[in-house]
Amino acid sequence: MKKTLIIAEAGVNHNGDINKAKKLIEVAAQCGADFVKFQTFKAELCVSKKAKKAKYQLETTEKKESQFEMIKKLELDEKAHKSLIKHAQKCNIAFLSTPFDLESIDLLHSLGLKLFKIPSGEITNLPYLEKIAKLKKKIILSTGMANLAEIEAALNVLYENGMKTKDITLLHCTTQYPAPINEVNLKALHTLKAAFKLQIGYSDHTQGINIALAAVAMGARVIEKHFTLDKTLQGPDHRASLEPYELKALCEGIRELELAFGNGIKKASKSEKKNIFIARKSLVARKDIQKGEYFTPQNLTTKRAGKGISPMRYKEFLGKKANKNYKEDEPLSE
Repeated sequence: MKKTLIIAEAGVNHNGDINKAKKLIEVAAQCGADFVKFQTFKAELCVSKKAKKAKYQLETTEKKESQFEMIKKLELDEKAHKSLIKHAQKCNIAFLSTPFDLESIDLLHSLGLKLFKIPSGEITNLPYLEKIAKLKKKIILSTGMANLAEIEAALNVLYENGMKTKDITLLHCTTQYPAPINEVNLKALHTLKAAFKLQIGYSDHTQGINIALAAVAMGARVIEKHFTLDKTLQGPDHRASLEPYELKALCEGIRELELAFGNGIKKASKSEKKNIFIARKSLVARKDIQKGEYFTPQNLTTKRAGKGISPMRYKEFLGKKANKNYKEDEPLSE
């Protein structure tokens, strides 16, 4: 089976501190993630100065500042990106970042990124979708807040601008931080797969790791999950993020699930084969039976071990004569 792609979403949990960002890269690598992902944006290009914060952002950031002021502090410039990419290479983990404006798309393209992650908020942004599609990169598209018609419209833009189905992955997502468990709707993974015939994944904003693991069990081949150095830090996403020990448990859990999936062929496994004779039963004498005596339900039964005649042949022997003397519990022979 193809390995599940694990994206450890550092996002803006570096709080504008390049050293924290590098530490997040180290943690993601140590925990076993395939990618560490950040966010690339210029506040002036993607947020109006009058834009309000989401409720969850008001609860975890300074209440007096605007959304613009909040994210302005979290920008990473080109120099920082180059430093983080170099550090990721040193840590043997792939670097990924989500662009939130057209100039940021150009920046990431110039830095050599081969995979682009489109966030849920940009799924209705026509100029943005066109620009990314024309780069002919692999794309991961999050579908939080979107219905099937909106997803189809976004995909049509990508296809019309040269994208191939093999290069697109759809992520189911609930855009709330943290996401309520009763609004996760994991069955939508199957809906997306059936509707669009693309590889599917899941961007998880719930607390803990159980829902992400369930998504893998339901067929998600990409898992994206926010993580932080400390959930108590101030910032918009820390509270809905995993701490390092949780990220490690998630990565280990996904790899364990992959081993458990197997190949789908139903037969005795290697370890089971040695237990067949122990767990199954054979036809045996319920009590002493004399040669020439007829086999009946009163003198024939089934007991472990299973090295003799299969109990599936029980009725075949009823009414036949014993060809030898049998002691109690002795397996029948042909």
